[in-house]
Amino acid sequence: MRTSQYRRAIDTAALALPGLPYEVTALLNEQHYGAATYMTKQELYATYPEGTQDRQTRKHLWTPPGADGESLARGVLRRATAFVDGLHTASAADVVAFTHHTAILALRAVLERRPVTELVDEARVRKAPNAAVLVYEQAGGLFHARGTTEPDC
Repeated sequence: MRTSQYRRAIDTAALALPGLPYEVTALLNEQHYGAATYMTKQELYATYPEGTQDRQTRKHLWTPPGADGESLARGVLRRATAFVDGLHTASAADVVAFTHHTAILALRAVLERRPVTELVDEARVRKAPNAAVLVYEQAGGLFHARGTTEPDC
């Protein structure tokens, strides 16, 4: 079991699979929002109006302001690729990963071999629900989506 470094992912892992050991990895962290961290969208647009159109229309390429900002198409996708590459050599047959919305988009792009732009467009129509379980199976060196389960709440 692997989880991002964020408390909510670690807590979810402990609740979902109590007593099982887990590995914390920065590769599953959410997108770094730099100077925009903890800002609402309204605060972000008011503080950095020059980035509003990019954030709204080119979300995958938009890089948050500040030294630590990273885009989905570059930083997050790079980490997701490194995470998936590590699965090919993982000792465990099954891997459970607890992560966050933007990281999930990047992981899906890598696992499903789909463009990030396509997944961003889908997320605009319907964002991934909280606590969804996405199931993939590795066969012949490739990953194949096998299903999605959402909590009934």
